[in-house]
Amino acid sequence: MRQRWVVLGVAVAAQAAMSALIYGPPFVLPQLQSGEGLSFAGASVLVVTPMLGMLVTMIFWGALADRFGERLVMTVGMLGSAAGGFAAVWAPGVLGMGAALTGAGLFAASISAAGGRAVLGWFGVAERGLAMGIRQTCTPLGVGIAALTMPSAAEAWGYREALLVPSALCLLTGLAVAVWLKNPRRGAAGEVAATGSPYRTARLWRVHGASALLVGPQFIASSFALAYLVVRQGWSAVAAGVLVAVVQAFGAVARVVAGVWSDRARSRMRPLRTIAALAAASMALWGIGDAVAQWLALAGLVAVLVVSVMDNGLGFTATAELAGPSWAGRAIGVQNTGQGVVGLAIVPLFALLATALPWPWALLAAALLPAAAALVVPVRGEVLGEPIGRSAPVPQLP
Repeated sequence: MRQRWVVLGVAVAAQAAMSALIYGPPFVLPQLQSGEGLSFAGASVLVVTPMLGMLVTMIFWGALADRFGERLVMTVGMLGSAAGGFAAVWAPGVLGMGAALTGAGLFAASISAAGGRAVLGWFGVAERGLAMGIRQTCTPLGVGIAALTMPSAAEAWGYREALLVPSALCLLTGLAVAVWLKNPRRGAAGEVAATGSPYRTARLWRVHGASALLVGPQFIASSFALAYLVVRQGWSAVAAGVLVAVVQAFGAVARVVAGVWSDRARSRMRPLRTIAALAAASMALWGIGDAVAQWLALAGLVAVLVVSVMDNGLGFTATAELAGPSWAGRAIGVQNTGQGVVGLAIVPLFALLATALPWPWALLAAALLPAAAALVVPVRGEVLGEPIGRSAPVPQLP
């Protein structure tokens, strides 16, 4: 059915544009720090304010998607994110910029909550890992776009004006969502009462917990890669941005590989546990390399950038399958909220840790997060979810 691939393509484009806006500010961190007169830790707090906005409204948008459908929710979210990004360019002072970026995050949460639900609703269980793997390429693609464009835009126009690029992308893809994204069919409204809450057992909570822990290395690498290469290894900001952008392409491919792997293995959790172990090893390699040799540290950083993004599709797919059609939006919202809490906290905390301790020790300490995730993943007793029901249509926008 051609429509499902159209929906997938639109969902990928929307999430990529949103990711470029939400995760793009760290790529102008050096200019932001000097231009606003902030400390390293203070600038790190400012660049994660979009994630604060996402954290506040994630479950809310998921519930709206369950009730009103993905198309309306995603259209409003993309246009609202674009408005917040444009406002951040001209907002007065650090507080004004932070408030505008937070506002962009408030709306951006809708894409994370509803986009995955839309894709999962159009694909059956045998293709769901592949579909979500493709859909989850959006984050490394968006980060790659930001890494490729924002450092050079900041040098040419200014670090605030660099936000015009991802904001414009959000505006354009918001219009594309309104035109081309179609809601999947889903279970009848009474299905919530019939199926009950999926949180009555610990399995879904463990998926949330493992996924949240695995966000640690992902956000550390994506947030500090450019600053690390510039400050610790002497790269130019543009060259570092190009490297990160290229590596993000490999990360996008790795997400698809993980999805296909889970489909063929008939398991989401076994691949997830393996990826967690690899993420811990990669973080350790980065830390050891920083103490021993620059080339080894670079190899470790690249490995973290690739491996740390592989798990997202598996976690979201398992979440929706365990939650069922009537709870999928809210469960994905909870999944995103847990990841957002860790992502919001880990960036300033790691900045403080790297200031108080030598970088190798800070990186080795961060490796404990994915190591713990490997222990939390609920592998035993796993059964792949049934196809998400489509027995009742959701009203479309005119």
